[in-house]
Amino acid sequence: MQTFPKKRIEIVVEAPLLRRITARLEETGVGGWSVVPVLSGHGGHGDWTADGQVGSATQMVMLITIVDESRLDAVLSGVFALVSHQIGFVTVSDVEVVRPERF
Repeated sequence: MQTFPKKRIEIVVEAPLLRRITARLEETGVGGWSVVPVLSGHGGHGDWTADGQVGSATQMVMLITIVDESRLDAVLSGVFALVSHQIGFVTVSDVEVVRPERF
């Protein structure tokens, strides 16, 4: 089966920032994404967990989207402006897809 190269972007941030990020993705023409909860982790300030959290103010989520490489810089520039001063991180990796028209 033929596959096509694309870029996968993963954005891990606090949940309250999610709406602003998805709005920015829409502005840059990103057609789709998925969001999953982040339950625990370890970083520069040690271990953390979502256990016992009552509200969503400190909950973490991961947004995953796949884009064509030609649009990567525009998407990252828009997202980085929002997340650069927040808790979390952004990663980019190479992926292969079987339906390139969806990205």
